[in-house]
Amino acid sequence: MSPELIAVLAVIVVAMAFDYTNGFHDAANAIATSVSTRALTPRVALALAAVGNFVGAHFGAGVAKTVGDGLVTLPTGIESLGVVFAGVLGAIAWNLITWYFGLPSSSSHALFGGLVGATLFANDGVVQWGNILEKVIIPMVLSPVVGLVLGFLVMLAILWLFRKGQPGKLNRGFRWAQTASAAAMSVGHGMQDAAKTMGIIVLALYTGGFQESKTHIPGWVFWTSAAMLAAGTYAGGWRIIRTLGRKIIDLGPPEGFAAETVASAVLYFNALVLKAPISTTHTITSAIMGVGATKRLSAVRWNVAGNIVIAWIITFPAAAAIACLAYLLVRPFF
Repeated sequence: MSPELIAVLAVIVVAMAFDYTNGFHDAANAIATSVSTRALTPRVALALAAVGNFVGAHFGAGVAKTVGDGLVTLPTGIESLGVVFAGVLGAIAWNLITWYFGLPSSSSHALFGGLVGATLFANDGVVQWGNILEKVIIPMVLSPVVGLVLGFLVMLAILWLFRKGQPGKLNRGFRWAQTASAAAMSVGHGMQDAAKTMGIIVLALYTGGFQESKTHIPGWVFWTSAAMLAAGTYAGGWRIIRTLGRKIIDLGPPEGFAAETVASAVLYFNALVLKAPISTTHTITSAIMGVGATKRLSAVRWNVAGNIVIAWIITFPAAAAIACLAYLLVRPFF
């Protein structure tokens, strides 16, 4: 095998590993609310999330193209594959660290940070800071704000519409409704997160000289990325599920339905209309906070929320720093 083929295969393997960690790290995004409200059993919820992620991956081509051709300009030749390899390693490491501490940080921003960090240390590597600002930083700030506000408003609407309903009957109805909202959330997660892995693989294929287009996604890339994300999701990320489902607020079925519906809508709009790679973690977490705030501000455990926000802020630079170190270690091999 040629050195270029070996390097491309190495990047594909590490990208699949990231995809798997993304699945079990972000499983909480789709199912934490449904599990905590007992709308679904944990294994049924995970299976639903895995199927939804698999389906959603096939609609994420626009996001994949943004990731593969819009954030960094890599050096030429095999060195570029070393940059991608190290960047993905940085993202995997940060995923594992935040999973261990049960913090729902963004796998997406870990990946972006890793790519930027490794590119900064590469000869002739260029970070497209304008695109980073437009496609990463601004959405990183806006999507939680939108999720928070919409979560608050949608929950207020539900409280008003069903203000005369019987609590027991309403809870049973919203538990059924959560099956649909959790499925929608899972598809939205697949649109966003499997697409990011697809973008990395396409980037490797292009820079390794195995395809001429920066944006064409081969069919096998869709299927393998979707399958690995689904497998990781089914493995579950119970530490983070507990944080999202129980530690921010005490969720009931109406609150869970509202949060999942809002997060799904935001994910779909960004993936299908804007083709922007946003964080599913930021979106669902902020929606949960907004929903909880309709009870009373003290209903949200702001100390837990504060720790989550800190993790959001440091994810990009932390993954970048780890990727810098990883690139220094792997550079002799590329």
